[in-house]
Formats: sequence, C-alpha cells, structure tokens
Amino acid sequence: MKIEDVKVFVVNPIAAEKFEGIGHLYRRGGINYVVVKVLTDEGVYGIGEGTLHASELAVSATINHLKELLIGKDPRNIEDIWNFLHRATYWRGGPIFKTAIAAIDMALWDIKGKLANMPVYQLLGGACRKGVLVYRHADGREPKEVAENVRKWLEQGYKVVRAQMGGYGGSGKLRHEPAEREGLPATTYFEPTRYLLEVPKLFEYLRSELGMEVELLHDVHEQLSPIEAAQLAKRLEPYRLFFLEDPVSPEHKEALAFIRSQTTTPLAIGEIFCDREQVLPLFVNRWIDYIRIAPMHVGGITEAKKIMVLAEPFGVKSAFHGAADLGPISQAAAIHVQMSIPNCGVQEWTDFRSIQVFCDLFPTPCEVRDGCAYPNEAPGLGIDFNDALAERFPYSPVYMPQIRRADGTVHGY
Repeated sequence: MKIEDVKVFVVNPIAAEKFEGIGHLYRRGGINYVVVKVLTDEGVYGIGEGTLHASELAVSATINHLKELLIGKDPRNIEDIWNFLHRATYWRGGPIFKTAIAAIDMALWDIKGKLANMPVYQLLGGACRKGVLVYRHADGREPKEVAENVRKWLEQGYKVVRAQMGGYGGSGKLRHEPAEREGLPATTYFEPTRYLLEVPKLFEYLRSELGMEVELLHDVHEQLSPIEAAQLAKRLEPYRLFFLEDPVSPEHKEALAFIRSQTTTPLAIGEIFCDREQVLPLFVNRWIDYIRIAPMHVGGITEAKKIMVLAEPFGVKSAFHGAADLGPISQAAAIHVQMSIPNCGVQEWTDFRSIQVFCDLFPTPCEVRDGCAYPNEAPGLGIDFNDALAERFPYSPVYMPQIRRADGTVHGY
C-alpha cells in the first residue's frame, strides 16, 4: 500500500452564524477548520485535522509542502513517518509544524483502523473506560446567572462545569475599543484587581447555591502574573475546584513551582503547548495535576499517547483542550486517545453533533451521554469529511482577540 495523494481543505462552515453554548469565536468571522485527506493506491483514505486558529493558511501551506515527501510511502508505518516528518525541515517543533504533522498522523491512524476493521482506540491498547468525562462552560453577568447556567448543564447530565463571570478576566476588563478597520479584531483593556476580588466571591456564591459536591473549575486564561495567580489559587481553596486552568502563561511555567507551594488547589495548564520538552518539567517536578494539551497541536495521536505515558508515573491526568476552534475530527482523535490511557481526567467539550452543518460536513461527530463522550465504533476515527460540500464554506480571515493593559501595554489573550 502506498500514499497516492494528500489533499488539504480549509472550510469555515458557520462564519455568519451564532450558536448558543459554542463560544464567542463564532460570533464574528467564524472558525476556519483545516482538514486533510490522505489517499492510497488501494482506495482506502484517512481523514485528519490541522486547525490552528488564526494561522490556518500557514498550516495548510506546510502540509502542502510536506505532501511530496509522503507520496509513495506506506501509510501503515505511522511511527516512521512521524519521526521522518518531525526531522524533515531540520528546525523541529513549533505549533504550525506540529499541527501539520498531527493532521497527517490522524489520517494515517484513520487508515490503519479501517485496514484493521477496528476503531483507533482498540489499536492503542483498547478501552480503559466506558466513556470519557467531559466538561462544559457556564458564564454569566453576575453570580446568580452563572449558577443558573451551571444548573442547565447539570440538568442535561454533565458532571463537570467550568464557571466564569463575564468571560476571561471578568470585571477586570475595563473597556473595549473598536477595530482600526473592518476585519481586524477590537481591543479589550484589562487590569487584574477587580477580577482577583470577584472570582472568590463567585465561587463562594456557587457553593452556597449548588453545594460542595458539584465539580466546578475556572479558567484564568493566562491573565495573571505568578504572584497574582498564587493569591487567587489560595483564596479559592475553600471552594474545592476541580482545577484552576492556565493560572499563568507558558512562558512562566517555572512559576508553577511557586504557585504549587502556596496552595492545594489543583492546577492545569498546556493548551498552547506543542512539544513534549515543554511538559516534561511539569511532570517530573509534580507542578500540575492536569495537562491541557490538544493532540492536534502536539503532533497528533502518536505524540499525545506518548506524552500521556510520560505523565502517568507522576500522577498527571489528561484534560485535553477542546474549545470550538478545535473541530470534530481532532475531537474524535482526542477521545480515542483518552479511551486508551489509564490517566484520563476530563475533556473540554464542544457539542458539534447538535449543529446540523457539522453533521453534514463531518459525518458524524462524537456523542455525549450522561456527561461522558463516546467514540464512534466504526473503523478508524469513526468520522468522515464531505469534501463535496467544502466549496460551500470558503476560508474567511479571522484573527485572535487583542488585549492590552490600561496603559496600552500588550497583554496576552
């Protein structure tokens, strides 16, 4: 069997739409999803995804550049192809290159599963659990509204909910300024003081209304300095968070040692990590409890499985990134990996299955029942891509939100 061709599609299925519970990224410009189709000379093909929000064309160009290296190779030799691509440009790693490799890697596992007539998780060692626990997002303008939105998810059977108030940064967002011109992002100005004061009050209210047994988490989204993050994590201890997500930016990951020394609040980080070298110190030094990588951004199924094997001896569980800017194919890949590992924690969830356009374009997204996600049991990843519909959903330029401090200094999103 030989690889005959590699096709790349960039689609934006809902640029003009807004869907409740999906996320702010859909409200303007939509999301461009990068899809790869690896074709073989025996008619079997595999589907993969390489979406990297606001850098989609860069990933697409990288895949098209790499495709000539793949033509003629045996798609069954996944480990060899992964390592070959990882070293193919000499300058290894980085989010764009790792996402491109991941798209190809997913497609090769999809082919392998189809050849074996098994779902991918069976090829990774079989099921370690019946389903993968997932969490949803609840936001609101004030604590009562947040509590109401948490209850909505609980009533639908979800067991874990992320609670925010006013989005990332909450009342720390001082003002918004419109974009300089059409098509560019607006600018939000942020200072941490109000946010630091409001979050403990929010969780005090949620616990008084919902009790202590409901599993709640919160996403700082890298908005704080290490000392501020330590202060927040300590103040949240009485409210028993499932975990505190991204308390600092990856550039300050060594500061997790200090934060850990100040609090027993569980810590999670990693959604913009792309290399195993970034996560190893966090495991070995036991600075975190959950790793937030996305298989699509670390090199695919092959690398994500290895990272979770490295995490296991240090008691670190998965909490894979799964926001709306990671599409249904990468979501399926994440579920297959977590079905097969003993140290699965929780999966961030976007319900693509409830939106018809996704079911048409990606037949069929994974299903959630009673708070857990389940892979489709069809051979391979259990999901397909309707490339005949692709031209109906052309690429549309999208940029990441822009954040600045009160004095105008650039701040991370």
